[in-house]
Amino acid sequence: MAISYSGPPPASAAWREGDHPGWRKFVDVGPVELELGGSLPNVRVAYETYGQLAPDASNAVFVLHALTGDTHVAGPDGPGQTTSGWWDGLVGPGLALDTDQYFVVCPNVLGGCQGTTGPSSVAPDGQPWGSRFPLTTIRDQVNVEQAFSDAIGIQRWAFMLGGSMGGMRALEWALMAPDRVAAALLLAAGAEASADEIGLYSAQLVAIELDDRWRGGDYYDAAPGDGPHRGMGIARRIAHLSYRSDTEFESRFGRAAQDGEDPLRGGRYAVESYLDHHADKLARRFDAGTYVSLTRAMNTHDVGRGRGGVEAALRSIQVPFVVGGLDSDRLYPLRLQREIVDLVPRSSELHVINSPLGHDGFLLEIEAVGDLVRETAAVSRSALAATEKQSA
Repeated sequence: MAISYSGPPPASAAWREGDHPGWRKFVDVGPVELELGGSLPNVRVAYETYGQLAPDASNAVFVLHALTGDTHVAGPDGPGQTTSGWWDGLVGPGLALDTDQYFVVCPNVLGGCQGTTGPSSVAPDGQPWGSRFPLTTIRDQVNVEQAFSDAIGIQRWAFMLGGSMGGMRALEWALMAPDRVAAALLLAAGAEASADEIGLYSAQLVAIELDDRWRGGDYYDAAPGDGPHRGMGIARRIAHLSYRSDTEFESRFGRAAQDGEDPLRGGRYAVESYLDHHADKLARRFDAGTYVSLTRAMNTHDVGRGRGGVEAALRSIQVPFVVGGLDSDRLYPLRLQREIVDLVPRSSELHVINSPLGHDGFLLEIEAVGDLVRETAAVSRSALAATEKQSA
């Protein structure tokens, strides 16, 4: 069912054991050793699929979601699914990710809150992990995704695609398991977390962790309205300002007052109301613990760590990449994608999507993204054909 905006928000909007599964499937991938030390005794991965897997598993496509994304790439809301698909218009019969041709798979990332093991999940002692959930990295996420791929019988992905945090994982896949990726599409991401990104994300983390109702991360038994939704709401406001462009805000809102309110007498401007709405919406579909866990993971992103630096790591990638960026993206500006294009040997030219929508354009500019998906599919076919020719 759709998000309900009546009443106080839940302490956490995470999917919990016993909730309706929606369209999710689940697989356990066993214990996972973590890059920074420690381990998780067992990781469960939630995922959704679209289309039919070919008998030789050659048509599997991996969708890598971003920070507040989840398994539900396409389709309506319903029981267990509070929102419709976040890439609706891209996945389905005859669309760019044509489900008459491809088997499209999207798992919830490690640390997520929509069925995959994360802070809201039940630990071995029967209580939520909460503050005990360990620090994880983008590489840990990819390790889990490789184990997940094994568990569902996919040895090689025809191609994978992701934007923002999903693009980070696409790069790590190409470095950690290049023989398992025929081609990849990276959108609106960079090779390492920049100082600007880390600064923006650290402000969001402080906002959540200073909320009295954060309780150090152990708030999962709190009543509705008693979770850290205020802190997460501030974090979301900060984030949303970086997701959109000043051009869009100025043309859409300017200095207009919210309907029925007077900013000179304590009321809100229209842009304030807009940010309030997105803060409330996130509190009713997401989890603060996951927000913190995944944000910290993004701050660790650095393809050069332990590989001789970013330039050496990018030059070593042999997976063909299609790379796209948004001309109005102030969170992941075009210089970050240009670096990837300049250094990855089998990268496309940089595809610039002209859009006033900022970073969120990778989710909203469906036609332009669809064109890049089709190009990636063509690159994948060429790469697979070349591999088959060499094997013959």
